[in-house]
Amino acid sequence: MSVEPQVAFCVQESEPPGVEVRVNFGVFAGRAATPAEIDALAKALLPKVGEVAIVAERRHEIGEDSEASLNQVRIEVAPEHLPDDERELDMLCGRLVEAAENWANSCIAERHAEVSEP
Repeated sequence: MSVEPQVAFCVQESEPPGVEVRVNFGVFAGRAATPAEIDALAKALLPKVGEVAIVAERRHEIGEDSEASLNQVRIEVAPEHLPDDERELDMLCGRLVEAAENWANSCIAERHAEVSEP
């Protein structure tokens, strides 16, 4: 039996990551992160956690009175890749944030796009 891929589907139950680091990349870079930059981020993170998911997204938040669009990078680490000790977890979170900040600052310094107001 062959199963055809679906264009869209609903997920009602989803396990959240154990830790999520959000990088406001577009706010500071004025652009989206490139695939090569995401690869560089992964290379910096893997020694710290062993396995990681990185989501580069263009996020749109829309309401009746407002609209915002931003380029964001999310780093997700599953619970099974995290230490049980709360102190060790806090230290790991600090190392992940530091690595993400260093990565973003390096990308921004190398290639920054000016953001213009309409």
